[in-house]
Amino acid sequence: MATAKTPSKSAAKSKKPVGPKAGEYPGKIVDVDVSSEMSESFLEYAYSVIYSRALPDARDGLKPVHRRILHQMSEMGLRPERGHVKSARVVGEVMGKLHPHGDSAIYDALVRMAQSFSMRLPLIDGHGNFGSLDSGPAAMRYTESRLGTAAMAMVAETDEDTVDFGPNYDGQLQEPLVLPAAYPNLLVNGGSGIAVGMATNMAPHNLGEVIAATKYLIENPKATLKQLMKFVPGPDFPTGGEIVGIEGIHDAYETGKGSVKVRASVEISKVTTRKMGITIKELPFNIGPEKVVERIADLAKAKKIQGISDIIDLTDGQTGTNVVIEIKNGFEPEKVLEQLFKLTPMEDAFAINAVALVNGRPQTLGLKKLLEVFIEHRIEVVRRRSEFRKAKANSRLTLVDGLLKAIIDIDKVIKIIRGSDDAATAKEKLMKDFKLNDEQVTYILDMPLRRLTKMSKIELETESKELKKTIAELTALLKSEETIKAQVSLELTEVGKAFATPRKSRITAA
Repeated sequence: MATAKTPSKSAAKSKKPVGPKAGEYPGKIVDVDVSSEMSESFLEYAYSVIYSRALPDARDGLKPVHRRILHQMSEMGLRPERGHVKSARVVGEVMGKLHPHGDSAIYDALVRMAQSFSMRLPLIDGHGNFGSLDSGPAAMRYTESRLGTAAMAMVAETDEDTVDFGPNYDGQLQEPLVLPAAYPNLLVNGGSGIAVGMATNMAPHNLGEVIAATKYLIENPKATLKQLMKFVPGPDFPTGGEIVGIEGIHDAYETGKGSVKVRASVEISKVTTRKMGITIKELPFNIGPEKVVERIADLAKAKKIQGISDIIDLTDGQTGTNVVIEIKNGFEPEKVLEQLFKLTPMEDAFAINAVALVNGRPQTLGLKKLLEVFIEHRIEVVRRRSEFRKAKANSRLTLVDGLLKAIIDIDKVIKIIRGSDDAATAKEKLMKDFKLNDEQVTYILDMPLRRLTKMSKIELETESKELKKTIAELTALLKSEETIKAQVSLELTEVGKAFATPRKSRITAA
């Protein structure tokens, strides 16, 4: 039997120690206070979640992921008049260029913007199975998408210096920090999110009502909440339903926090020749018919609700919610309905917690403040857009004026260009003989001679007049804050005409 040998003392002494000696690699090991490091690291994480993921911006009502999806789809040219593309392609572009997070998170955000039961005004035009209240969507490789018409009002004018841009996650591209947003998207489509130490839950509203309130506030900056609520009486959920009571609505609009009670819309009628029934036509926001049917069946089986003989779910994608509850003979449908509201999701509370980013800081906002933030943003967008267009028109007018001077004696221009040894000499002679500036001469020299010779003086003069008219209009618009506000109000009216729809949720007294 072999035995282990004990190493000699000399061998033990000669054996080199494992690892570096203390001080051998200075700066590699840093002693830190664990509690301080944890506090700082958690704070950085919290800031990242709040500003970069969970909370929407009060100006355009979008979280970074939604904003990046819309912007990237616009960059890809996926406009309403063009064909759909695979959603997987959109997700890949967004993830690779702007949003370095999981593809499932990006796809979930894209899907929500295409669901008519989630968004009051959907921003994505989806083709394929984008899910329902009771089931999820098909995989991104099966569905197709493009920008909806309403999304164009969000991303239009991004290329006209209307908003600030910042570097993407690796600094190779630029992305908008906010979208121009032609309407108050945060109020119209709502939103929800859970950050670190705070959360947001915004109710959707009717576009026409919100635009009317915005226009009134533009004209009357000192308007009271009571006056604004004449235009916006309460939320308007995409799934309809009946909002019971206005106290919670008033609290939410005043303080940014409140609870709204929402009930299913029902009809009581004969379902057979001998039986009465309750037909559910609309359900509270985010409540699916399968969940309600399952809950009613469980309660009936446990005999906690009496008088129900059968439940038939006739809901489909064409007719919408249609659940028929047959009532046994001898029971009053009204009494059964009271129990259904009390014990099932047919009555639900929507808790409003209007937290959004204002100037980069999370704030709890009431109705008036939300509208004020949007108005300020839109005024800035219109001002920057007008300045951009004016500068562009001035630049073009300078070139047109130069062409008008040159076209008077086009033969001389051509002779100077051909007779010059180099571009510098030609530029100098043209500037001297035709009294042109550097920009005008450079434009003429860069232009092919065939284009220069075919130019019409009448066409150039017509373009010059149109440019001067445009410049005058933009100058008048930029002259005062009031003219810009009037333009904002006019554009809101146009958006309302294009996208406003009748209210879906009814509001009744408690």
